[in-house]
Amino acid sequence: MATTTKYNVGNCSGSVNNGIEHVISGTSTFYNRQIGFWNIGHYPYDSSLGRGYLEFNLEAFTSDVTISVANLKFWIGFKRQNNESFVVRNLTYSSACTNDANEFSNLAGGTAINTISMEEYNEMNWATGESGFSQTGATTTDGPTIVHTDAGAKDGQNKCPKCGATDISLNVNKGLLRCNFCRHEFEPEKVAGLETDISKLSGTVIGSGAQDIIAGTDEVLTFKCSSCGAEVVIDTAEATQARCHWCRNTLSINQQIPNGAVPDVVLPFGVKKDEAKANIEKFVGKRQFFAHPQFKKEFTTDNVMGVYLPYMVVDVNARASLSGQGEHEVRRYTRGTGKDKVTLYDADLYNVEREFDLIVDGLTVESSADKRSNRGSNKTNNIINSIMPFDTENGVKWNANFLKGYTSEKRDTNVDQLKGLVNKQAKDIARYKANDTLNHYNRGVQWTNEFLDVKGEQWKAAYLPVWLYSYHQKNKNMLHYVAVNARTKETMGSVPIHTPKLLGVSAIVEVIGFILYMLHLPFLLIDDTDWGWLFLTAGFIYYGFIYARYRNKGARHHHEKETKSTMDNLQQRDTYVTRRTALRNARMAGANNTSVRGSIF
Repeated sequence: MATTTKYNVGNCSGSVNNGIEHVISGTSTFYNRQIGFWNIGHYPYDSSLGRGYLEFNLEAFTSDVTISVANLKFWIGFKRQNNESFVVRNLTYSSACTNDANEFSNLAGGTAINTISMEEYNEMNWATGESGFSQTGATTTDGPTIVHTDAGAKDGQNKCPKCGATDISLNVNKGLLRCNFCRHEFEPEKVAGLETDISKLSGTVIGSGAQDIIAGTDEVLTFKCSSCGAEVVIDTAEATQARCHWCRNTLSINQQIPNGAVPDVVLPFGVKKDEAKANIEKFVGKRQFFAHPQFKKEFTTDNVMGVYLPYMVVDVNARASLSGQGEHEVRRYTRGTGKDKVTLYDADLYNVEREFDLIVDGLTVESSADKRSNRGSNKTNNIINSIMPFDTENGVKWNANFLKGYTSEKRDTNVDQLKGLVNKQAKDIARYKANDTLNHYNRGVQWTNEFLDVKGEQWKAAYLPVWLYSYHQKNKNMLHYVAVNARTKETMGSVPIHTPKLLGVSAIVEVIGFILYMLHLPFLLIDDTDWGWLFLTAGFIYYGFIYARYRNKGARHHHEKETKSTMDNLQQRDTYVTRRTALRNARMAGANNTSVRGSIF
């Protein structure tokens, strides 16, 4: 794996931007580097920090450059506005600091060996940087920063802080852990070490519970009871707790193991089973008429289960840039009469540019490959997806006692397998955030360039609570779900349809519609528009409406609007181009400012 040497700039005062206008080095080892890049930590520089560092991996230099904060900003800005390749040679520096060490004064010699294209430049990671800097000459390994969210955790007994008993469970009403022996209730522990100010995120930060799953990890673990010394076996594929068969104390898995069974965060159940059952019964009760007879006969909420499902919760700190064209309607008029009558539009065309900082707080995606898949007509996984979002900001540190009385499904997906999906969904969020600034363009905007520069991202593995009813429709080999978000009570489901009955009723509706059309009723013609086609297709429309209401195949989590996000430091530019006349479409051709590309359902 490649390494990057970080050179401590030191504490400076009295100079431009608190002194980060110099480069410190000790050797000429940079001549042995391959193509790299300039990068200043916390860029734009945060003057409150009073220190920073500059990294570079350039092998060849071709022109004299004085490195200062002002020059560095100019160099970055200039290179983003042209398509030239670049290399830099003789480095000099200016500094008002008095504690410099091993400074560069002139790195001369050598000829240009490599150049970097603008395309390569744009793909480079400018988001490296951290609040705690290496000592001079310290070497760190490229890659994500791992935050050990299970620091200090030990497998074994989780004891009541008051009486020492190990029989502990969740009080759903209060969200507190409760000792089932002395009835003492106490607050769950919050997760420590993760960044809470997303705007400060830099690079990739991963909670230790979200690290890659290691194939072949033992799922069956053996513990020695600290009370009586007996050995207790826990199959992590099925549970994270077990009772000692001798002394009846409960043993828990608290340390993260690389098989996806122990996350960074757990969001406790906040909805009681009786409440979830009532919601499910109400949902199904509204869909009784066309429900399959076998389903109605077998339906019961007694088999509703509380389950913790695995998710990745991702925070993103990025800069979004979008450019394209938009249209503003200035006139709407008609030509012709009767069946030859058409509506036409005149619109002003503009070049549109938007650039802004984007903070995405708690973007949530399934980390179970099965639940993330909706391929095939026998899948209703979109039902579970649709009950998001969750209030992930209220998640607490992993504690196996939260799972007592519930089941769980461990994750089987790593961060790298989800990055593409998360990037698409973050772009969707940026696209919809930009819509808040596009009210003038009532015919839409066509973005031709969309760029999301991710400066920092943070990944956490989480267990989120769901009440789940499932029914297997044998004649179609389909598994139907009715799911309740165990925090918000949001309910969605799929109910098996009695197709012959639905087809029969739809046929009757179609016949009635045809009869009304043949009678040439006056209300079929409104504002010179013939609405007779609605009656000719009434049966088909009815069938589609009922099918959608029962199956909810299009239900999904609207991440682009429902994920918490903020837009800041907005820069916008709108330039008039021309007026288009006699347009036939009510919306701009090619408009994509409301498109969604990151939906998996």
